[in-house]
Amino acid sequence: MSKHILRQVERLKERIIGVGAVTQTAIADAIGALVAYDEASARRVMQANVDVDRATIEIQEECLKTFALYQPLVGDLRLVVAVLKINNELERIAKLSKNIAKRVLYLITVGGGGVAFDFRPMASHAQEMVSASLDALVRADSKTAHQVRRDDDALDAMRRSIHKQIRIAISEDPRQTERLLKFYAVAKHLERIGDMATNIAADVIYMVDGEIVRHTQEA
Repeated sequence: MSKHILRQVERLKERIIGVGAVTQTAIADAIGALVAYDEASARRVMQANVDVDRATIEIQEECLKTFALYQPLVGDLRLVVAVLKINNELERIAKLSKNIAKRVLYLITVGGGGVAFDFRPMASHAQEMVSASLDALVRADSKTAHQVRRDDDALDAMRRSIHKQIRIAISEDPRQTERLLKFYAVAKHLERIGDMATNIAADVIYMVDGEIVRHTQEA
């Protein structure tokens, strides 16, 4: 491996980890804004999405430049392809966090009391899945990536539990339906963030082992 491609590969890793850190903070800030009904935090998440959009465009251009200038061989080629795909997943995670923030702003506007559902365990689990999947990328660790995919089942169960609570609340007070559906959407967005993390993990598994697992269930 030439020094040039080695430096470029490390640069790509650093850039994608930097974007990953911003997206993880956005998840935490979005749920923090929801718990506290904090408009400033919600707007911070909205701005973070703008920053992530800009950064992901730059990373995409870096990946294309790597293909054009260095013509990476199989191992490095898989890593660059993985970064390109993971870059897209992180952009989607940032948008999901932004969507949560938008629901927070709506809830602040309409009022109606605090949050009756605890989203913090679900958000923490989703955030940890994103973190673990990116750690697996840096360490080329397919074992951790497989574990991330297994962890998605717990997140799905949390989403089902919250959705059940929301359906009960709607049946008890249909007048609150529109407001409660915003909470329903928050749980769905957190579940989708977990799905994005499992996609990242699948890309890592392909990068390390050459195994395609995106459309299979983890044992």
